[in-house]
Order: sequence, then structure tokens, then C-alpha cells
Amino acid sequence: MTHEQVHKSHRTGWLRAAVLGANDGIVSTASLIIGVASASTSHEAILLAGVASMAAGSLSMAAGEYVSVSSQADTEKADLTLEKISLETDPESETDELCRIYESRGLNPALARQVAEQLMAQDALATHAREDIGITPGTLAHPVQAALYSAATFTIGALLPLVVAWLTPGKSLIITVALFSLVFLALLGAMAAHAGGASKITGALRVTLWGTLAMALTALVGHIFGLVSL
Repeated sequence: MTHEQVHKSHRTGWLRAAVLGANDGIVSTASLIIGVASASTSHEAILLAGVASMAAGSLSMAAGEYVSVSSQADTEKADLTLEKISLETDPESETDELCRIYESRGLNPALARQVAEQLMAQDALATHAREDIGITPGTLAHPVQAALYSAATFTIGALLPLVVAWLTPGKSLIITVALFSLVFLALLGAMAAHAGGASKITGALRVTLWGTLAMALTALVGHIFGLVSL
């Protein structure tokens, strides 16, 4: 019988950006809607604030992700360039370094050297990137991908409470948006956990807890400002 394992770590790059975007879209837009509604603002003003939040948030998420992941990519490129120079100028020291790494993992010196030499003969830079720096093709930073995923998922996440607010005018808007947003967050947490191979219950509870806190605080702030304006 064959035993095949389906690993999830190759998804971490886009999954992190997607979950962050969707979570921020739901929480920030729902919180803003609840905060504005708590200040006794008109339904039209509430929807306008939600749309503005969605537009500004998606652009902000895209820019933020692109800049931060670009910084990571620049660091990776710098490390790979440094490693490439070392391999060209002092390959023996690099081989010894690889031997020490394999010895620290349990191989005897003779076998460690044999493995190091064979792997370096095949692809020295890829071997050192993986073993010495911890960089693999599956973990490389992709700034454009992260930016697109974040912007798209933020927009989708923001649309959910915005649609609920649009369909629920009146005094029940705050509680309805809050409850639906918590459901959306729980589903998002469970889906993200499933994609990453983690516990769905833990994932759902984690995002729901922080979403509840964010909406409660903005509702309090909106209520205080509403009282002050009166």
C-alpha cells in the first residue's frame, strides 16, 4: 500500500493574505457601520460610511501587503545573492557548513559529507537556500499575489455586513449587522482552518472573539459620541 500525505504549508503565502483581507473587511466595515449607527446617524450616512470604508480599506490592504511582502522578498533576494557569492568564492567552506548542518541532525560525519557533496553537485544554491537559510520555492514571498488576494478578499468581506446594513434599516440594524458579521467571521475562521489543516472550531472561535471585541468597542465609542452630540 502507498501512503501519501497532503501537506498544507505551501498555502501559507496566499492563505495568510486572503484570511487577513477577509477578516479585516468584515470586522472593520461592520465595526464602522455599528459605530456610526450607534451615534444615531441616518441610514444613508451609515451606508455611505460603509462604502467608503470598503473602498479605502481594499486599497489600503493592497498597498500594505505589497509593501510588506516586497520587503520580505528583498531580504530573501539579498540572502540568496550573498549565498551565491559564498558558493562561488569559497565552495569548500560552504560544503563544510552543510556537513555540520547534517551532522547536527543525526548523520555521521562520513554520511553527512557524502550527502552534502551530492546535493551540492545537483543544485548548490537551492540546497543552501533550503538548509542554511530556510528558503524554498513554496515559501518565497510574492508581493503582487499577496496584494491582489488581500484587496479582493477585503472587498468581499466588507460587502457582507454592508449588504446586511442595506437590507436592514431602522433600530434593528446594529444587532442584525453584529450577529450576521459574527456568523460570517465564524465561517471564515472555519474555512481558513480547513484550508490550513487546523481545527475548524479553534479557527472560528479565534476570529469571532476578536471580531466581537472590535464591534463592541466601536459601538461604545459611537454611543458616546451620539450622547455628546445630543
